[in-house]
This record gives sequence, C-alpha cells and structure tokens, in this order.
Amino acid sequence: MYARLISAMVLSVAFSASALAQFSGPSKSGSHTTVTQAAGNLRVGTYVTLTGNVIEHLREEYFTFRDKSGSMRVEIPDRVFRGQRVEPSTTVRITGEIDVGRAGRYVYVNALEVVSP
Repeated sequence: MYARLISAMVLSVAFSASALAQFSGPSKSGSHTTVTQAAGNLRVGTYVTLTGNVIEHLREEYFTFRDKSGSMRVEIPDRVFRGQRVEPSTTVRITGEIDVGRAGRYVYVNALEVVSP
C-alpha cells in the first residue's frame, strides 16, 4: 500500500519537473542586435536585444539609447524600469520590438536589465 503511494508520488514529481523546465539555449527571437541593425533594415515587429546605455530622456517615455555602433530612439514604459536606477553611465540590456512612428524607427522596450551600474 505504502509502496504504491510512494511510487505514485515519485512519478508525479518526475513528470512535473520536466513541465517546469526552462530552455536556456540560443533563440531566433530576441537575438542580440546592434543599434545600426535595428535602425536600418530590420522589419517592423522584429524582436531585438540591445546592450548599451540610455543616454538621454527625450519626452514622456522616449529616450535615446546608444551602443558601440550608434544611437536611436527607444520607448521605455515606466513599468519596465521596475524601480531600477539607470544613469547614462549604466550599461543595460533591453529587449523590445522594432516599430515606426512619425519620427522614424524606434524600439518599443518590453524588458530592461541592468548589466553593470
């Protein structure tokens, strides 16, 4: 009786562990990109990951983002900052989607991670 109960518990844990696993390998969506690529020929709706600095607040939720290849406009909603302090010298990794507006191409940021203070 107890052996069946223990067997059932072990099996349920074994099967649920695989359901909770997360993939940690390479991905086609959100692959690392440069500002030059993002501002250039990538299609609207393409997900990108950029590493660099938020160097200037333009207006509302719009900022200038710069990496080694150049700079471009990004839209970062307040909720994305999650209370993290970000200064022009802070290196961050942003993930977002290429979009286009009246002022040209920009990245709508969904996630922001401080890489180094």
